[in-house]
Amino acid sequence: MGYVAAIDVGGTTMKGGFVTRDGTIHAFERRPTPRAEGPARVVAAVSAFVADLARPRDGERPLAVGLAVPGLVTPTHAVFSAAFGWRDVPVSAFAAGVDVPVALGHDVRSAGEAELAYGEGGRDVLYLPIGTGIAGAVVLSGELYGGAGGWAGQIGHIPVRPGGAACGCGQRGCLAAYASGGGMAARCGVDGGMDGGVDGGAGGGAGGAEEVLRRVLDGDARAGRVWGEAVEALALALATYTLVLDPAAVVIGGGVSQAGEHLLGPLREALAGRLAFRRAPQVRASSLGARAGLMGAGLLGWGVVPGAPGRR
Repeated sequence: MGYVAAIDVGGTTMKGGFVTRDGTIHAFERRPTPRAEGPARVVAAVSAFVADLARPRDGERPLAVGLAVPGLVTPTHAVFSAAFGWRDVPVSAFAAGVDVPVALGHDVRSAGEAELAYGEGGRDVLYLPIGTGIAGAVVLSGELYGGAGGWAGQIGHIPVRPGGAACGCGQRGCLAAYASGGGMAARCGVDGGMDGGVDGGAGGGAGGAEEVLRRVLDGDARAGRVWGEAVEALALALATYTLVLDPAAVVIGGGVSQAGEHLLGPLREALAGRLAFRRAPQVRASSLGARAGLMGAGLLGWGVVPGAPGRR
């Protein structure tokens, strides 16, 4: 049935490529997200990426485009992104001159759809990418839960330290300020720290977190404190989530998940320590790794291809 073009927009990089219906990614490409140049420049960069991927190649063109972006998103508008500063950007602004269907969606929820379609899945799971920011895809009874307005899963803005560090969303003490890649980098004095606004982040954030972890392993006291506080903040937020929704598993994805057992081992221990009367859910890394966001964007595209089958 051909392929769709897919773009996953992160706070640091944009990932794009062609995705077949079985989730295979071809012609993978990364481009920098020009966040520092302002919202109009980011929109223009995304639009140029979309146009490049949508053009015909060797007589064939994608059947549709799937575009996954962070923040508050509807099928017709990128409503708000603190990281980028845009508000109410219509899908047409990302797709000027493109004459195939274009589907717009939230990056983390789209990555969650990919986990359900192509990963290990699960009926009651929290998929939690930790990248430049933090947001979650809430899976209840095998289906993604969007909430009343479609914006469920903003776990990055659970207050883990009331009155604590400022967050780009306008609150203080948010999980994202302590445990996102951007938040850890900023608190450790690593270049590339982000503001941790009302944005998810299925990818990105790995560079700052990698440097923080490198310093931890080298015995740096400040980095060790930042890493430890990030684990404790995650454990507190996940304990609250567990007691309310009783997930079978928490699946950690995004750039920070590349830390592997350096993150997951201490997180399992800290989470179990905060759940005195019940067993903690399984905590594991995403089986799709860094591919989840782009595969999810591909699913967005396949969702608007006439006659295409549903979730695999």
